[in-house]
Formats: sequence, C-alpha cells, structure tokens
Amino acid sequence: METQIARISSLIGDPVRSRILWLLLDGRAYTATELAASTETSPQNISMHLGKLLQADLLAVESQGRHRYYRFARQEVAYAIEALANLVPGASRPGAQPHETAIRHCRTCYDHLAGKTGVDITDYLLKEKILKPAGQSFTLSARAGAFFTGLDIDIAALQTQRRSFARPCLDWSERRHHLSGSLGAALLSSMLSKDWLRRTLHSRVIVITAKGRKALFTHFNIEIVN
Repeated sequence: METQIARISSLIGDPVRSRILWLLLDGRAYTATELAASTETSPQNISMHLGKLLQADLLAVESQGRHRYYRFARQEVAYAIEALANLVPGASRPGAQPHETAIRHCRTCYDHLAGKTGVDITDYLLKEKILKPAGQSFTLSARAGAFFTGLDIDIAALQTQRRSFARPCLDWSERRHHLSGSLGAALLSSMLSKDWLRRTLHSRVIVITAKGRKALFTHFNIEIVN
C-alpha cells in the first residue's frame, strides 16, 4: 500500500499533471490540445503526461470523431483532488483577485456545486432537516421527497444509480461541507437547466443569474449580495 500511495502521489505532484487534474475539476472533458494550451506545455509533453494519468486509471478517454476527450476515470479522483486543496495553508492561498473571489463564491467541484453558495445550500438542507448527517454520507428526511420534487429532481431514480447518493465533500475555500454524490450532481444540473446558474468558459466559476438570486432566496433562504 505504501508503494502505491507513493506512486500516485508522485503522479499527482508533477506540476503539469496537477494543473491537468485541477482543470478537470470543472466536470467537463477536454482534448489534449485544450489541455496543452491551458497548462502552457507542448502537444508532445501533454501526450506523455496524459498517458501516465491514463495508465494509473486517474483519467479516462473517449473518442468522438477525430477528437479524443479526457476526463476523470471516476468520481473518487475528483474528490481526492478537491481534498488535497484543503491541505493548502490559508496564508499561502491567492489574494482576493476578482477571479479568486468569484471561484470561492460559486464554482463547480466536478459535477456538483461548491464554494460559499454550495456550502450555504447544504447548511440550509441540514438546518431544515431535509438532509440528515449519517457518518460519511447524508440520508433523507420525510420532507425530502416533496422538497426535491419541487426542484424537478427524481430521488427514486437517483437512488438506483451505481454511485454514492448524497455525501459531504469538504470545501477547500470554506473549510465546511457541500453536497456531492448523485443528489449534488442532480441539484446542479437542475439549477443550470432552469437558468438559475450559468457556466463560464474555461473556468469552474459559476454565475448566479437574476432569476437564480430570486430562486436561491425562495428555495434556500440564501440572499446573494452583489
């Protein structure tokens, strides 16, 4: 086990590979060309790094036409990368640049919502006893079915998926938990489809629309102050 941990740590610790993994936390798949541009390295070098991550089963690749798209091999990889960010000392974190402020406020963490907004939503669900803590996961209260149906989320269908249903994910910027698992992913998907939230190009930052500000207050008692 120690040898395997050392091998994975070495793979993740490389500067180029760590930037690849951090970029993929936005939940989207990228081509090698896009990853090379984002990490400021050559196509030949990115190919070598991607090969090592594929061999270690940290990434998966899917071909569509002439393009090959890279993403995390499984959700646990995303959780591990997000968890590593919690080890960064507060004093070493970037200053309050506009982008840093935005990404701390509302962002994606793989396929679910993170940042202050994600944490505030989870706090509300726990406070109202819609979710209940249960060790390393969350369970639903009797109120949960009607609440999530009101958001067009099919709880029964989510519970049949072969992945964790609802679990706490430690938020690196808030140092508290937000909601992950299939329920967290469905909640983000619902908010995006309703145009409460919008993705930004080549970034994990999520924009809250005017419609979304009203909805977050109505459904989660969260007041967004610009």
